[in-house]
Formats: sequence, structure tokens, C-alpha cells
Amino acid sequence: MVSHCANPKCAKPLHYLREGRIFVFDMPSGEADEQGRRSRRMEHYWLCGVCSQNMAMEQSAEGVRVVSRRRSRVEEVVLSRSAMAS
Repeated sequence: MVSHCANPKCAKPLHYLREGRIFVFDMPSGEADEQGRRSRRMEHYWLCGVCSQNMAMEQSAEGVRVVSRRRSRVEEVVLSRSAMAS
């Protein structure tokens, strides 16, 4: 359960969802079922209103982390341009 801002430098307690932003990531589980398929679970993260103005969350091979929104937008532009060139 989400209880505070995901920014480790903030950690503001979550009281209301009316401010900030929720991020949901599909995370693989280490457990496998009887057929050998790995299960998945949804993990939720919240950035408070102040942090969500300048930050976002992203998932990578290393896990989920807080990133600058400016950096995130630059990557989106680069990705969309490379997709258009293909």
C-alpha cells in the first residue's frame, strides 16, 4: 500500500489522492506457478503534488526510480523521432 511520496528526499505522507500523481508498474514476481509461468504483480507509487511537478517515475531493468520530468520528456522526444525514422 502506498503511504508516502516515492521521492526519498521528500517522503510526504499520503492523505488524499487529489494532489500528486500515481504511477503503476507491472512487476515480475520471482515465483512460478505449476506450469512454470512467472506471475506478475502491479506496484503503485505516488509522487506528491510538489514532486510530481518536476519528477516522474520510470521502470528499468534495475527497478523503479524517480527521474526528472525534463529528462523523461527529452527521452520521449528522442524515442518518437527515432520511431519516425524507421
